[in-house]
Amino acid sequence: MGLWTRKSIRELQDLSQKEHHALKKHLSAFDLILLGIGSILGAGLFSLTGIAAAENAGPAIALSFLLAALGCALAGVCYSELAAMIPISGSAYTYAYATMGEFVAWIIGWVLILEYALAAVTLAISWSAYLVSLLQDFNIHVSPTYVASPWQPITSAEGISSYGVLNLPAFLIIAVISLILILGIRQSAIFNKTMVVIKLSVVFLFMGLGFFYINYQNYKPFLPPNTGTFGAFGWSGVLQAAGVLFYAYIGFDALSTAAQETKNPQKAMPIGILGSLAICTVLYVLFALVLVGLVNYKELDVAAPVAFAIEHTPYPWLKTLVKIAILAGLTSGMLMALLGQSRIFYTMARDGLLPRYFGVLHPKFHTPWISNLILLVFVGLLSAFAPFSAVGHLTSLGTLLVFAMVCAGVLVLRYLEPDHPRPFRVPWAPFIPLLGVAVCTLMMFSLDFATWMRLIAWLILGILIYLFAKKEKIH
Repeated sequence: MGLWTRKSIRELQDLSQKEHHALKKHLSAFDLILLGIGSILGAGLFSLTGIAAAENAGPAIALSFLLAALGCALAGVCYSELAAMIPISGSAYTYAYATMGEFVAWIIGWVLILEYALAAVTLAISWSAYLVSLLQDFNIHVSPTYVASPWQPITSAEGISSYGVLNLPAFLIIAVISLILILGIRQSAIFNKTMVVIKLSVVFLFMGLGFFYINYQNYKPFLPPNTGTFGAFGWSGVLQAAGVLFYAYIGFDALSTAAQETKNPQKAMPIGILGSLAICTVLYVLFALVLVGLVNYKELDVAAPVAFAIEHTPYPWLKTLVKIAILAGLTSGMLMALLGQSRIFYTMARDGLLPRYFGVLHPKFHTPWISNLILLVFVGLLSAFAPFSAVGHLTSLGTLLVFAMVCAGVLVLRYLEPDHPRPFRVPWAPFIPLLGVAVCTLMMFSLDFATWMRLIAWLILGILIYLFAKKEKIH
């Protein structure tokens, strides 16, 4: 295959038919909605909300969620068209192969590797912080040395500063979820449903009870004036917070990686993608308004902001219950991130862009188990040693780049294969796809320079690996 050689939709569908006995079809539209909710309602709701409010938007964080949702809705309808047309594993990577050729597909796949891995890392670090907070409620104290990375400062009760050694709980939860994914997609879906039910029940309870203890003075000013620095409050802060929080909507992207394991994907994928996105957007906005109403936004720059907000209510039992729900939400988010990552590995290996062992399926469970084991080690170690904030911002930038490419892919495919059946069509094309590209690009450029440099370095590494691999194949 050449650098710019693309696979036609017919070729991809024929390949899917040949592999219909490989990945098992167990998922319904309802399963997809729950998987989407499980992935979307994670770190964005429980961790990044507080940080983005404290550093960028203040109470106007609700507007940031709406702006991020706009970009996601535009990308979501584009994902829906492509997922219905090309219902096989691979997500944006596969769509890029069908529209822009092998080299662009490799770049998108390389970014997706970063996106899903760092999403899981961010969730695991948050999970560890909430677990420690929950254990303290039961008077169980964990040494901070083993719940913080070497880059994270720790201040003792005596005021002595030191640094962590590793985040052990974050590593262990990645290991447990990786093993669940090896057992099969049906078992993973059942586990996710349990986590989603727990999470949604307590989220509604938090919003219902927390509403009565809102201090409306915390909403003033709703849009804090800009400090003179781009992204530090004001409208530029709302924009930058939207870019940071865009990562929170990664769930529907992960759904498209499960297309080959879905029954009737032409109908189920659009329902799952758009349904989970709509439900989660409403919950994000309402939850954020309650959170910044309970606590002044300046105090929310902590790893576990929701647990902190609960202390402003007279319900100590709610504090413990909400922490359990948060742990469930973060767990389901990690499951979807690692599911998406392993399916990207599987598809890229099938296409010859990664070593074949990434695509080896377990003889009994029919899952890409070697990929899951590799992720257990790689993502687990990153979770144990990576700093939190840098990971979250880089994931947002990678997600925005992928979404912009998917929106562009709809237009390219409309030109290249205009007569191919489309079970779901993006309305008002080309306006909607072009607007999706524009909104995603705008939020990309709202993120900081250091995050851009990290992404560029990752892309350069990916290009060098691709060119080296192509050279080895030629020789």
